[in-house]
Amino acid sequence: MTVGDGTRAVRAGLPEPVKYEPPLPGPVFAAHFHLPGEATGPYTYGRDDNPTWTHLERAIGELEAPGEDVETLTFASGMAAVSAVLFSQLRAGDTVVLPADGYQVLPMVRAQLEAYGIQVRTAPTGDDAQLSVLDGARLLWLETPSNPGLDVCDVRRLAHAAHAAGALVAVDNTLATPLGQRPLELGADFSVASDTKGMTGHGDILLGHVTCRDAELAAGVRRWRKIAGAIPGPMEAWLAHRSLATLQLRADRQCANALALAHALDGRVEVSGLRYPGLPTDPSHRTAARQMRRFGCVVSFVLPDRAHAERFLGSLRLVDDATSFGGVRSTAERRGRWGGDAVPEGFIRFSAGAEDADDLVADVLQALDEAAK
Repeated sequence: MTVGDGTRAVRAGLPEPVKYEPPLPGPVFAAHFHLPGEATGPYTYGRDDNPTWTHLERAIGELEAPGEDVETLTFASGMAAVSAVLFSQLRAGDTVVLPADGYQVLPMVRAQLEAYGIQVRTAPTGDDAQLSVLDGARLLWLETPSNPGLDVCDVRRLAHAAHAAGALVAVDNTLATPLGQRPLELGADFSVASDTKGMTGHGDILLGHVTCRDAELAAGVRRWRKIAGAIPGPMEAWLAHRSLATLQLRADRQCANALALAHALDGRVEVSGLRYPGLPTDPSHRTAARQMRRFGCVVSFVLPDRAHAERFLGSLRLVDDATSFGGVRSTAERRGRWGGDAVPEGFIRFSAGAEDADDLVADVLQALDEAAK
């Protein structure tokens, strides 16, 4: 039966109905399980598996690749998921290609990879520039749209080239979520995300996941999770599964708000460098429209300088000054305050929440007016 995103989101990962049992069983808190005789059952020890993870992992897998046989593994955070793919698949002497404009923790990851004898090459996301440094790589890591610059690369094209060259492909799909983009359908071997962001959407848990089709690749990721112990808590896993039910509702509202905000910002004299893949005038729009089903909730733009940006943020009434994105409450920040991104001092990363669009746009416009005084 073919169903829509909303139907799939509210039903994903639910067990078969049992009389007098809840539709979504509560979290299972257990460090160990009864285990007489031979250990042949699915649950043996709390670092290896948990029934609450099982329901969530099935749910995410159904969203990542509807109707397909995939394996999903959940992690304690997005970076735990990222690390699991990189460190389970790469060995000393291997080469990995990373985006030069990706998430700000990637330079720390690069340093650790290089300390382990792994060669790291980088190139920007835009214009599929990573193609130029692909020769001899074991793994190509894509982040599209990129965070925070919102450039987009052609996943199909890059995956095809990488596979032809003998490389695996992983896509950080945090910003898009599976409702905005399905990396496995576009040819990737791994779809990776920080579910702290849009997937769970309430800014109250840390979580990550990895989904892949290949059982051997999944086994390597699972082994790394066991070694590192980077496992989610059962309560976090249960809250995440509960939150998935509203994913389509949240995504549609937030994407609509982001587009309304981008239109409102377009043409403001103090705003430069406006980026949102859903804008027809955005440099990445054509590529994004070919592979994305929703364009995400993040808008980026540049104000004249640091002081101007801080006046703007201080004048917002409906928007939290916070570093995350993808939540039901709008957030914004001057990204340069962290020092890890190559962005101007006045660069703003804005995450549209689920407020009424008219209210949100009005708040942003009044804050811009106040900041200009």
